[in-house]
Amino acid sequence: MKAIKIYDTDNVAVATEALPVGLTVDIFGETITLCEDIPAGHKFALRLIKEGENIIKYGSPIGHAKADIEVGHHVHTQNVKTNLGSLLEYEYTPDFSDVKALTPRTFMGFKRENGTVGIRNEVWIVPTVGCVNSIVREIEREAQEFVGGTLDGVYAYNHPYGCSQLGPDFEMTLKYLSGLIHHPNAAAILVVGLGCENSNIDELKKRLGEYDPKRVRFIVAQEHEDEIADSVEILRELCDLAKSYKREKCPVSELVIGLKCGGSDGFSGITANPLLGRLSDRLIGMGGSSILTEVPEMFGAETLLMNRCRTEKQFNETVSLINDFKSYFMRYGEGVDENPSPGNKAGGITTLEDKSLGCTQKGGTAPVEDVLSYGEPIRVKGLSLLQSPGNDLVASNALAVSGAHMVLFTTGRGTPFGCPVPTVKISSNTPLSEKKHSWIDFNAGRLLDGMTMDALADELMDYIIALASGEIRAKSEALDKHELAIFKDGVTL
Repeated sequence: MKAIKIYDTDNVAVATEALPVGLTVDIFGETITLCEDIPAGHKFALRLIKEGENIIKYGSPIGHAKADIEVGHHVHTQNVKTNLGSLLEYEYTPDFSDVKALTPRTFMGFKRENGTVGIRNEVWIVPTVGCVNSIVREIEREAQEFVGGTLDGVYAYNHPYGCSQLGPDFEMTLKYLSGLIHHPNAAAILVVGLGCENSNIDELKKRLGEYDPKRVRFIVAQEHEDEIADSVEILRELCDLAKSYKREKCPVSELVIGLKCGGSDGFSGITANPLLGRLSDRLIGMGGSSILTEVPEMFGAETLLMNRCRTEKQFNETVSLINDFKSYFMRYGEGVDENPSPGNKAGGITTLEDKSLGCTQKGGTAPVEDVLSYGEPIRVKGLSLLQSPGNDLVASNALAVSGAHMVLFTTGRGTPFGCPVPTVKISSNTPLSEKKHSWIDFNAGRLLDGMTMDALADELMDYIIALASGEIRAKSEALDKHELAIFKDGVTL
């Protein structure tokens, strides 16, 4: 199979490998002779596409032709323009059905006193402000002697924020830190403040809500003669607490997965993203939950999500989610179509609609049950949409602080980064998996080699249950995950 026509109504096909000019390709019994070289993951025209006519991929428009495009010609940025513009009005036209209920499964997790479940048993050191980043890293270094037993590790997290922030930025930082502190993958937390920052511990506690004082401890560096020694003593107690937790059998309905893509290519919307959608539906069918974010990468595919909203309330919230993010772009004089990235384009993604229609497939077919603001914790079972930009680090961190136990991250180009929770890299193509085997955890490119979606989804479900049970580790967990990425929009004093 040298090329794929994704939907019957598409007027383009996608090359599954680099195809030379003059090659004759059979597409569902139709013979196409290529008039240009077509790189792997890129599109070519299946019929004459007139100037101004929509390019159809995934059964939906991904833009329109800037000039006539003849049969067999490369269809990409040189001859396609986005259809995206400014704010739109939408009408709620429900089009969804519940996913099939499946036999529940279990995993071995850490049950917390507040009823939540963790898949890792770590102790985290969280700074309220970037001024104490070097202090928390030294505390982490000295606390390594406490690691052992069921304690998976002690980790200090750095970020540059927490002071000189105003309005929404100030609130977003505090919401983010609160979400991190409440995350069940952390058995215990030490929060380190400086003392003079505007995101000081007293302000943080106002947003934190109820917490277990045995699990969450605080220290203000300016109030201690030796804040490092005193912090290490607190950590000794917190690590002892963490070691008291043991893995227990838990229902998969307790699992929350974050859905993310980055460094996408022309195969992402054909292999890895639909695979995540199938996995998400299966998890939800067992009573579990998933979170879909990257709001700018919903532009052009947003109506598909809007019409899957369970109620008109969620529909209206999704409309606000989309239009508020467009307004954010426009407030800074940026077009809403400032995407895809150079790497996306090199991989075959032409317009933001092209990217979005592939990206949103990670959400499967389940109804949208809730819409979350940035930093807001997940509230209901099923599929939730989350306010966050598409930036890989910011979006993955946002998924984590909203309660995702792990982030399933699809990629066609590859990336090594990790966030505070296990960050699983799923390749869209086999060559990437083979080349970057130290980064890639799971190869969805096997779908192009003839493996069925159901078989691969079964394998991925087994993988995430083993990961949640601590039987295996994501490859990113062996790399540095100390840097936090917090969304920022506004003035810094």
